[in-house]
Amino acid sequence: METDLILSAINEIHKKANRDLENRDAIAYVTIFDDALRYTKADGKTLNKRDFIYDLEKALKSAKSIETSHYRIKSSVENDVFTEKIARKSVIIKPNLLIFSKKQTIQTEEVYHWQNINGEWKVISVEVVLEEKY
Repeated sequence: METDLILSAINEIHKKANRDLENRDAIAYVTIFDDALRYTKADGKTLNKRDFIYDLEKALKSAKSIETSHYRIKSSVENDVFTEKIARKSVIIKPNLLIFSKKQTIQTEEVYHWQNINGEWKVISVEVVLEEKY
């Protein structure tokens, strides 16, 4: 029962976060992350929340449009931390020259660690374990 409540809450947060990404609203999107966030990119480089926001804003500004979706591969709860592995697919349209656009698809597998902090679920760490761009 407890797990169902957690999944329901996390699903709603993901829906909002996906909308925020599609609206290219970095400030709204990053509200799901705790201030002590550790974000590990596919290349192994780890970012704090400030550096993650900087990279995200840069990427969102260069995009004309974004579509993103995900599904949960697996999840578990241990020691008050909800861990999930998700597969995400994002299609990004970027301007190319004056009137042309370039389409980029990014598929990732990401491990999210969530913790309930002051009654609100926040992401405390993310690890991108697989990333394919084409």
